[in-house]
Parts: sequence; C-alpha cells; structure tokens
Amino acid sequence: MTNSKSIFSTLCAVTLFTTAPFAGARDNVEVVGSSTVYPFSTVVAERYGRASGNATPKIESTGSGGGLKLFCSGVGTNYPDITNSSRRIKLSEFNKCQANGVKDVIEVQIGYDGIVVANSIAAEPMNLSRKDIFLALAAKVPGVEEGVLIENPYNTWREVNSDLPNTKIEVLGPPPTSGTRDAFAELALEGGCKTFEWIAALKKIDKNAYKDICHTIREDGRYIEAGENDNLIIQKLQTNSAALGIFGFSFLDQNADKVQGASIESVPPTFDSIADKSYPVSRPLFFYVKKAHVGVVPGIVGYLNEFTSERAWGEDGYLAEKGMIPLPVKERRAMAVNTRSLVPMTGNEALQ
Repeated sequence: MTNSKSIFSTLCAVTLFTTAPFAGARDNVEVVGSSTVYPFSTVVAERYGRASGNATPKIESTGSGGGLKLFCSGVGTNYPDITNSSRRIKLSEFNKCQANGVKDVIEVQIGYDGIVVANSIAAEPMNLSRKDIFLALAAKVPGVEEGVLIENPYNTWREVNSDLPNTKIEVLGPPPTSGTRDAFAELALEGGCKTFEWIAALKKIDKNAYKDICHTIREDGRYIEAGENDNLIIQKLQTNSAALGIFGFSFLDQNADKVQGASIESVPPTFDSIADKSYPVSRPLFFYVKKAHVGVVPGIVGYLNEFTSERAWGEDGYLAEKGMIPLPVKERRAMAVNTRSLVPMTGNEALQ
C-alpha cells in the first residue's frame, strides 16, 4: 500500500511538473518578432480568426532579434508560441532555445522580401551601388593609403560619389535587434565593403575583423535608428524629402503613393526583380514554431494551415498582394508538407 501511494505521489509530482508551464493555458496564439513579417502574419491571423470562428492570434512587432529572445526563453504560456524573423535563426539563438527547454523548433520559410533604400516621391529618385551605401554608412572606410581605415569622413552623397546629389547623408533605419538591420548589413554594406580587394582578402585571414569593418554602422548622426516601426520611417520621409529610409519591400509596395525605392546597381526594387533575384538586396523570410505548444495552445495548427495554404502564400495568394514574394512552387509544397507534419529543425539550418 505504501509503495502504491509512493508511486501515485511520484506520478502526480511528474504530472504537475510537466503541465505547470501550461497552467491557465491561453485560448489564442501569440506571435512576436519581425516588423517586416508582421503585416503578413497579421493578415493571416485575421483570415484564420474569421474563417474558423476561433480567437484571432495576437501578433506583436518586436524585431527579429527581440522576438527570438522571447521565443527561446522557455516553454509555457508565459512565452510566445511563434516568432517571425526576417533572417534565419542564428546558431547562438538555437542553442539558447535548447538550453531553455525549447527543444523542438519548426522552421518555416514563407517567401522572400527585398530591402529597399527609399525616399519621398517629392525627391529625385536615387541610383545607388552597394559601394555607395557602404561608404555612406560604415563606421570606418578605406583611406587614401591601402590597408588603412579612417573614421567615416563623408557628410554628403556627392562626397561618396560625384554622380549623386549634393545632399546630406541622412538615413533612417532599423535598430540592431532588427532582422532587417542584420540582412542590410550582410547584403548591402558587406556587398559594398568587399569591392575593396584588401578588405575582401581579410575574410580568409580574420573573419571577425572583416565582419567588424563591413557590418559596423556609423554612429555620428548620419544613420538614425528609427525603431521597429517601419510606418514611422514612411511618415518621416514624407516630412523630410532629403532623407532616405531602410525597410522591407512590402512597405514600399503598400506606400507607393508616398515613397519610391532607389535602384541598386541600376536594378529597381520590384516584385519581379526580387523574385528572379536580380535585385541585389533581397532575403528570405521565416517564422519559427514551438512544437511543445502545439495541441496545448489552441489555434496553432489552424494558423499554420492557413499560412501555408495556396490562397495565402501562393503566387496568386493574398500575401503576394501585400508584397511578399512567394517561394518557387516545388519549395513551397515541400515547406507546406514539413510544416503541417511539424518536422523540427536539426540546428544545422542555423549554420547555413
């Protein structure tokens, strides 16, 4: 009898331990993360809520880095179920998830987006190279003597390139917690940085030094961190026609009556140029799902099914109308199968 009581007590203790994080379970899905993915996930949440009659998922814009930090902090209703990201999860973030008990993470690539450098439609359109962008915004740039870096001395676009307007460099962009900032640094800044042969050669010798040169943005007021609210950047560009702003293509697409995107290497940011990858500054978009919450927090499966439906993320889907560039058909179908089968990532993806 004593043994039976002991076993029963042990089972109760285990049950309480394993279900405690979900005590007082929520009746709606909670999504955090990227401001770029935010409008896409919001419209999916609204469609799912209307069609299913269930609670509409709550979507919060915290930035990719901020969202992954919250997501990887633990399992249970105090933590988000899904996080959006405009870049792939980093290995350090994946490891943090594992250390905090977030063992099974499902990675869903939803499509592509371009990062645009835009200004008011009242201003002259810009045609920038990635080298122009690097020289305008990097903290340190090459000096006259090869192999020597100097504090960025450029104050106007014409000082960077004589073909550009004689206006002050003033760029509104995302903070370090933003996936757009990370992707912009990798695709635009580094793309211009490595046009200098001696810096490109440094990558094989000292990757950390190379990244520090190519990814560090100046902090002397020429680049202004505008928070995670891309709509705020749009508003500021309307009141300051000399300024430029950095944000995802979808915001350009939705605000074409207010702002225009600069061409990069003479390629304008358009749906087609991003889809065919001719536009140089484009990146994949993701969200990550906590498998431990599936079946506990209602609505996760329904939300995933809606997001991965052809009516949502297909070539003629409502997300394409919002400016998201769909995955190719074969990739899209494979991703839908993996997502609906709740196949977790291994961690090797974060190394890519």
